[in-house]
Amino acid sequence: MCGIVGYTGNKKAAPILLDGLAKLEYRGYDSAGIAVRDHDKDPAVVKAKGRLKVLSEKTDAGRSIKGTCGIGHTRWATHGEPSENNAHPHITDDYNVVGVHNGIIENYQQLRDKMIRKGYKFYSDTDTEVAIKTIDYYFKKYTHDPIEALAKTMVRVRGSYALAVMFKDFPGKIFVARKDSPMIIGVESDACYVASDVPALLKYTRNVYYINDLEMACLEPGKATFYNLDGDTIDKTPAVIDWDAKAAEKGGFEHFMMKEIHEQPKAVSDTLGSLITSEDGTFKASISETGITDDMIKKISQIYIVACGSANHVGIAAQYIIERLTGIPVRCELSSEFRYRDNLPDKNALVIIISQSGETADSLAALRKCKENGIRTLALVNVVGSSIAREADHVLYTLAGPEISVATTKAYSAQLAAIYVFAVVLASVRGIIDEERTSYLLSEIMTIPDKITKILEDKERIQWFASKLAAEKDIFYIGRGIDYAICMEGSLKMKEISYIHSEAYAAGELKHGTISLIEDGTFVIGVLTQSDLYDKTLSNLVETKTRGAYLMALTNFGNYAIEDSADFVVYVPKIDELFTASLAIIPLQLLGYYVSCARGLDVDKPRNLAKSVTVE
Repeated sequence: MCGIVGYTGNKKAAPILLDGLAKLEYRGYDSAGIAVRDHDKDPAVVKAKGRLKVLSEKTDAGRSIKGTCGIGHTRWATHGEPSENNAHPHITDDYNVVGVHNGIIENYQQLRDKMIRKGYKFYSDTDTEVAIKTIDYYFKKYTHDPIEALAKTMVRVRGSYALAVMFKDFPGKIFVARKDSPMIIGVESDACYVASDVPALLKYTRNVYYINDLEMACLEPGKATFYNLDGDTIDKTPAVIDWDAKAAEKGGFEHFMMKEIHEQPKAVSDTLGSLITSEDGTFKASISETGITDDMIKKISQIYIVACGSANHVGIAAQYIIERLTGIPVRCELSSEFRYRDNLPDKNALVIIISQSGETADSLAALRKCKENGIRTLALVNVVGSSIAREADHVLYTLAGPEISVATTKAYSAQLAAIYVFAVVLASVRGIIDEERTSYLLSEIMTIPDKITKILEDKERIQWFASKLAAEKDIFYIGRGIDYAICMEGSLKMKEISYIHSEAYAAGELKHGTISLIEDGTFVIGVLTQSDLYDKTLSNLVETKTRGAYLMALTNFGNYAIEDSADFVVYVPKIDELFTASLAIIPLQLLGYYVSCARGLDVDKPRNLAKSVTVE
């Protein structure tokens, strides 16, 4: 949600800012703007409602804006409607302070009232303008020190923020502050960069610093100085980003989503390769790099999986798999619900926080709640150095690389793969499965990348079928057990990028109300990959067909008799049924993608959605 970029160096800033903002478009936004300083002159501020191309056209791709120090922003509206007036950057009347902000300031109304009493005027409906003018007030009231002004503002602000500001008296410098919103700083010999996510920096630097909560920094060409809330300097060790810059480009595909669908075999293979080894035909797995010991595993009394969106659907699948393999009670909770629950897990529980970005606000809050109560936490994340990764007791990384499309595909698949290995390790260490069974399960998991590739080779058939669904109003997905978890993710893929209303239901619940919605022509998708539940789910599908439903079935190769009941059947390769979610989701991802294309929609940037939800 929202994107921040900043640059100070000896090159023209505006084109770099626009390029960085373009790399952050996937985060979701409704307006954009930049502010650039040309030495000691007042900053040039240009803002535009709508897509970034409007801002680019207004600035001639940045060529019309002079200056080598600037900040930029893509806004996702929270306070105030999408408009040029509400777009960032915001500025004081005397151009003393100009700034951009990600996050939500919860007490902005009280601060606004105070600033009005102090003589400030407001021109937007945003909480960000309040923050900028509060910084200006403390800057002028005390020692005209930007770090002190930021610190005094930070202790008075409630909420989340990543702030990047420029001061009139400090040309060539950008000052930043952070609490609960992502921010990363890149440094080269003659330049310094700031951004809210890695893709904006990849083209320019791999040398980065992670700024923690309630920390500030002063950025100048070739240098970043960090401060705590008391204004004392902090020493930080730089990190090196090893992502491939080309991974953040479309690479010949029409959309990032389709590119990332095709990158799933590699994302899964890379993730598995970091966890599984093979010697003389025997497969073994280790999660020792997480710091979780065998003794810890043996003491786990229960597991809570806490996540949002697609990551939550990974958790629901994991619930079935871990319980079946280990017998450990597993509960999957939405982060936004768990963080407000009073009944917490016991002290021997393990809480797994799943987040692609590692910055999801509700998941981060849930993690901190567990930490405050002495409950062990494991983060399953894709971004090294992210907030959740840094704050969890243990971290298990997926190796999906940068994911740009708002609708997750390869990160979801990599998370599933990591969870499979984790479940097998739990069962093995606790003595529930022997070495032979462990090796067999790991060998099955290792076949997933090649089997995903085989499914992708038949995507044209799904494309043909999807063209028939462009006018649908409602789609129902039904399944049982792991198939129900698959349905939930498939339904989410459909609704978020095609805007067709879709719902996933446990097939056994149809008779408890849902079947009343089925009428002539209603489109129903049944997922049937679990042999012990196959007949029951098929019966549910037939029940909908007798009421006029049009049926698509998704099942394993060999279940050909289903063609007598379903109007269209998609088959996936056979695999141990514990791991079918990794295969069955691929056709549903493709179906959602092709339906969205058939409807002429913006696949990578669906309306009202953001890639990383960093505010509550």
